[in-house]
Amino acid sequence: MKQTLPDSCVLPGHPDHALLGAIAGDITARAGGAEALAGAMGRLLRGCIDDVIMTAKTGRRSYDELEKTEKTYIGTRVEIELRALLGLSKGRLDTVILGHDVDIKHTCGGNWMIPTEAVGHPCILVATDEARAICHLALIVARRDYLTEGQNKDAKRTICAAAFANILWLLAQQPYPRNFWQTVPPDAVARIFAEKSGNRRMAALFREVQGRPIARNIVEAVAQQRDFMRRIRADGGSGTRDQLAREGVLLLSGQYDAALIAALGLRSCTGAEFISYRPKSGAQAQMAADHGLALTPTGI
Repeated sequence: MKQTLPDSCVLPGHPDHALLGAIAGDITARAGGAEALAGAMGRLLRGCIDDVIMTAKTGRRSYDELEKTEKTYIGTRVEIELRALLGLSKGRLDTVILGHDVDIKHTCGGNWMIPTEAVGHPCILVATDEARAICHLALIVARRDYLTEGQNKDAKRTICAAAFANILWLLAQQPYPRNFWQTVPPDAVARIFAEKSGNRRMAALFREVQGRPIARNIVEAVAQQRDFMRRIRADGGSGTRDQLAREGVLLLSGQYDAALIAALGLRSCTGAEFISYRPKSGAQAQMAADHGLALTPTGI
């Protein structure tokens, strides 16, 4: 998507203003407000992309590693999950909003492919930029004169550069959660995945990435084993938590260790997140011990 977008001219007096304004208001209300919409879209898009990357099963860690057909399937996932998020029903096109047939188009590139059947109808436009971790959510009426003359083999057309001003933006240049592996230094990623066993990879993950919540799906991707949750718990001295404790590193669960996480001043975790931390003082180590998580004295 372009780094600089033209100002929208969909204002009072524009032929699409009343229709798109009403649809935008309905979408925002269904999401629970503008702020809720921004947060929900970010989570939705991150999930749709990561679920297709499937790190736990494929070992891939980025969008760039996907096959062309998989990238296309992300658009289908976005369509399905957006309808579910907003409580919309399937229509003659992708959905129906306020009695209007509406198509839903997604791109990870710079434009959207508009099918013949959507011409003349409102479209929800979704765009993701994995490199910059920003997304867009917008509306347009796919009028014929807004579309390019050229078309692909499926007779789909893109939006003319000049017609971008006829897009009504609900979210523009909106940050969304980055791919986790883009946030970890490459040398640290290499050390994590150089380990041969799931238990050792998990220990390396929490050794390399401390002080920040790590989601359960990331742990599963690193472990690449069925019973990864057993390994993350104390497991008779052989689990990831046991191994890290011998190194003086706490491995905490957002579900079971929330009080200790708060007491240590760490970032809060959801019940499906974990965080590792090396206590900075004897007092912090004692807090952990009082919580039932003793570290070896040499670890402090």
